[in-house]
Amino acid sequence: MNKELNGYELSRRWFDWSFENPEKINPNHSAIYFFAIEHCNRLGWKEKFGFPTQMTMDAIGIKKHQTYIKYFEDLCEWGFFKLVQKSSNQYSANIISLMCALPKNGKALDKANIKHGAKQTQSSGQSNSPIDKQLTIEQVNNKNNQDDFNFGFIKTPFFPAMMRLMDYRKSIEKEFKTQMSLEAGYRELLELSSNDPAVAELIVDQSISNQWQGVFELKAKKEFKPQSNSAYDGLL
Repeated sequence: MNKELNGYELSRRWFDWSFENPEKINPNHSAIYFFAIEHCNRLGWKEKFGFPTQMTMDAIGIKKHQTYIKYFEDLCEWGFFKLVQKSSNQYSANIISLMCALPKNGKALDKANIKHGAKQTQSSGQSNSPIDKQLTIEQVNNKNNQDDFNFGFIKTPFFPAMMRLMDYRKSIEKEFKTQMSLEAGYRELLELSSNDPAVAELIVDQSISNQWQGVFELKAKKEFKPQSNSAYDGLL
């Protein structure tokens, strides 16, 4: 895969496009797209790869085949997937590629978030995402030697921001030591970002740019350049 096109860049482009086309998107689009990136990463960033329909439906919780196909075809039409070979039925795999001409990476979302900031919510910050897929940090990045964690946020759009935050905290020797501390960090990021994954990305950028040891509410009057040299850039 093009080294310049990694998981972090794919994530940024998706949310830039989503922000500019809010009338078109549905959470299921994000779920399918991010699972495709995760699957591609696990296959070693192959230029084209099998993307099994039933496996994807099981992973993201879509029950009806027709529902899945609608959102999958939208992603193909919008240029996020290139359909190399169509599956014959729901039990076979579509062959797709992420090496396609994606929509241009705009700045509208960054400017909007910086202008308005991230308001803190009064919610408990508890995630309603199902936790039924276990992944270890060793599986994500074999350079880490931490405990096994249950990544309850792996099926959410906050996954890229959390992985970059974990990598940054490790680099300053402030890594999450326990499952409880990881979950607390996730809840804090949800609260500070008002449950907005794009704002969460900017909050992580802010901490990395300022070399802060924690995450804080986004400062409205300062622009932050995305940190794209993380070891997790290619992961979702």
